[in-house]
Amino acid sequence: MDKNFKTPTYGGQAIVEGVMFGSTNHTVTAIRRKDDSIEYYYVPKTANNLLSVLKKIPFVRGFVALFESARMGSKHLSFSSERYDVLPGEEAIPNTKDTSNLTMAIGVAIAGVLSFLFGKFVFTLVPVFLAGALQSVAQGKTAQIILETVLKLILLLAYISIVSMTPIIKKVFQYHGAEHKVINAYEHNLPITVDNVQAQSRLHFRCGSSFILFTVIVGMFIYFLVPTDPFWFRVLNRILLIPVVLSISFEVLQLTNSMRYVPILKYLGYPGLWLQLLTTKEPDDKQVEVAIASFEKLLEVEEIGVGAMEVNKNANSASHTIFSN
Repeated sequence: MDKNFKTPTYGGQAIVEGVMFGSTNHTVTAIRRKDDSIEYYYVPKTANNLLSVLKKIPFVRGFVALFESARMGSKHLSFSSERYDVLPGEEAIPNTKDTSNLTMAIGVAIAGVLSFLFGKFVFTLVPVFLAGALQSVAQGKTAQIILETVLKLILLLAYISIVSMTPIIKKVFQYHGAEHKVINAYEHNLPITVDNVQAQSRLHFRCGSSFILFTVIVGMFIYFLVPTDPFWFRVLNRILLIPVVLSISFEVLQLTNSMRYVPILKYLGYPGLWLQLLTTKEPDDKQVEVAIASFEKLLEVEEIGVGAMEVNKNANSASHTIFSN
């Protein structure tokens, strides 16, 4: 890849039987329906002056990104979950004109963030109590923090490995791989064809999986700076430091992405890539076709506007589009 090639602002998310891609102003999903057709779902990104300002502030922008990701991702995930396994014509078309959409979107986003934070609490505190119970084996602050980190990694890897065994999550992970492959093909300035996309890596430096792993690594170094005794204080500071760990981890993710073409420094992002070996799977050609359809439709919207999302009335095509605000 040309090192002067500007990294695009496109990001993505794997969903049930499909992929969502987003840019600064638009988000587009493509899903594979039960009858093998492809359906699109479009949601615009609405401008917010406050969020625009906050996104420029280091150590704050990570929380804004988390909120926006939850808000947009939940809409697309809900759409795909409700429609992928239903034959076209049998489903109820959502009322996208409902004036309560904004309130619902904000509520879903908050619920998504709270769910993430709850999971973070669980993955943070369970290792603390396990390490505390093993103080006779691992004595002293350094040993306790290292043991706590190892237990956290084991818990994380075990959880991902177990959920990846379920058929639906395995498919989501395959679409996750397809998403990365499409972005990698685009960033290498290649024609977006199935063959070119399949030849790409399913790993990517900007993946949210890397962010999750960085919270474990960053947390370990931060914990070395605070007391571990008495035990109740250790539990308390782990809770209070969650926002600190999240904000610093986001900055580390941004740093590793910017360093991915720098010799030696590129290896800073490798731990996150290793975790993606679990959170992504190799997609088949049909899954790649869906990811390509989503990305190309987003590019069309970027080029000619939302008119690109018009229902395809070609008699030979079963694909169509749903809009949401």
